[in-house]
Amino acid sequence: MTLLPEPWWPVAVMAFIVLVDGLMTFRPPKFIADCLDGVGLPRDWWWLLAVVKFLAVAGLVAGFWIPGVGLAAIVGLIAYFLTAAGAHLRAGYIGRDFWLNCLGMLVLNILVLVFCFLI
Repeated sequence: MTLLPEPWWPVAVMAFIVLVDGLMTFRPPKFIADCLDGVGLPRDWWWLLAVVKFLAVAGLVAGFWIPGVGLAAIVGLIAYFLTAAGAHLRAGYIGRDFWLNCLGMLVLNILVLVFCFLI
């Protein structure tokens, strides 16, 4: 295991993806709004998702220079998407948004963890 990402570029790509995802939380496209409504997340709490995502981006970027921070951020993102998957399952909202968006991001983050920090 390493505390600095190697290779670094998958972490950079994930940081960009999560940044864009966080920005989309402010004016979500229909598929994101449908997803958040589908799992029963109150609209008053949507802003909190952006905060979590921006903190994750900051952690991923800081992790290029500060050992362990990027690793903690990627583990945090995995926990976030595991929680999101649980919310989908609990609400019975397991259509395309669940399989593609939620589980897709979960798998991508797990792959970044394995290939950039564990191997």
